[in-house]
Amino acid sequence: MKNVAVLGATGSIGGNTLDVIARHPERFRATVLTAHHQVDALVTLCAQHRPDLAVIADPGLEAELSRKLRAASVCCEVASGHDALAIAASGNLCDTVVAAIVGAAGLESTLAAAHAGKRLLLANKEAIVMAGPLLLDAVAIGGGALIPVDSEHNALFQCLPAEGLASGRPTLHKGVRRLTLTASGGPFRGLGRAELTGITPDQACKHPNWVMGRKISVDSATLMNKGLEVIEAHHLFGAAPDLINVVVHPQSLVHSFVEYLDGSVLAQLGNPDMRTAIAHALAWPERVDAGVAPLDLTTCAPLAFEAPDLATFRCLALAFQALRAGGDAPAVLNAANEIAVEAFLAGALPFLSIADVVDAVLAELPAQAVVDVQTLLERDRVAREAARRILRNAC
Repeated sequence: MKNVAVLGATGSIGGNTLDVIARHPERFRATVLTAHHQVDALVTLCAQHRPDLAVIADPGLEAELSRKLRAASVCCEVASGHDALAIAASGNLCDTVVAAIVGAAGLESTLAAAHAGKRLLLANKEAIVMAGPLLLDAVAIGGGALIPVDSEHNALFQCLPAEGLASGRPTLHKGVRRLTLTASGGPFRGLGRAELTGITPDQACKHPNWVMGRKISVDSATLMNKGLEVIEAHHLFGAAPDLINVVVHPQSLVHSFVEYLDGSVLAQLGNPDMRTAIAHALAWPERVDAGVAPLDLTTCAPLAFEAPDLATFRCLALAFQALRAGGDAPAVLNAANEIAVEAFLAGALPFLSIADVVDAVLAELPAQAVVDVQTLLERDRVAREAARRILRNAC
């Protein structure tokens, strides 16, 4: 029986994780559930899954959470605040942690789980983008396992040789020529810059294949999400930037593939449903039913692949730029992007200007070495302030 902490339980990854857990009560139990501020949604999940601990990130909502849990006849411990998230991720109530808190907010709890030697199922790509070396060191020191939940990285995980995977010291197998991440192209695939001038948040969040939160949906529309995944693949698999490729695959059935020196290409295919990757990560090295419909290739449209348009979707190129710059450049990229996307979703920034803000912040803050979490968080703060200042000056 695996005792699972679901950090970010009220999000799409959290919901899919709990669905898989509920299908296998003899294998998994959700012992810790956390949320940012959605008290009612967290109470509903606690009533369904009966965890030992519920954590709300906003301390001002702890009393309300406690009251509503009592009213729902749910008996569990209650805690609040970011320190409580880290304690929950590293404590003895769980052996497996699903890190699904969106954005930089998930960094400290993810690192805490790694240091504690947990089996860490990583869905929070920002944590490894910001602090890849620190996270890998923490996994190695803690002696746990790091298993990717992002569908593309989980696909690579399945297609690579077993040795060296799920550890804190990844080394790309010497027989691998290249890793290729697939991108759907988002809702604006094939459009030029002139056609993207009046894009609204609702249009950007209408993904053609996946059901996701609004921030990640915008990142998918700008291709920044794929850029963050490139950085994540670099850290997870020890691959140099020039060994990572991106192709646009509109059908989202081939999630990634690995090209070997002998000419072989191994690909992982499946219907676009995050429960496949989640079930694989939860049960690895075994396989369990994820509740996902089997893929029937005879009924699918022909599979197509094309090169990404880096001139229109500049965020992907900026991510490669940050990865090659090294140090904390990926953290600066991520911070600037979070602020820019927030402004776009609020109607304060045009869609195409997201890349402009990120580019300007990268130019203003040259890469520095990653030393420790405190230094990294300070650079994250500085990058966010730079992005906000650039936004104010643009108005």
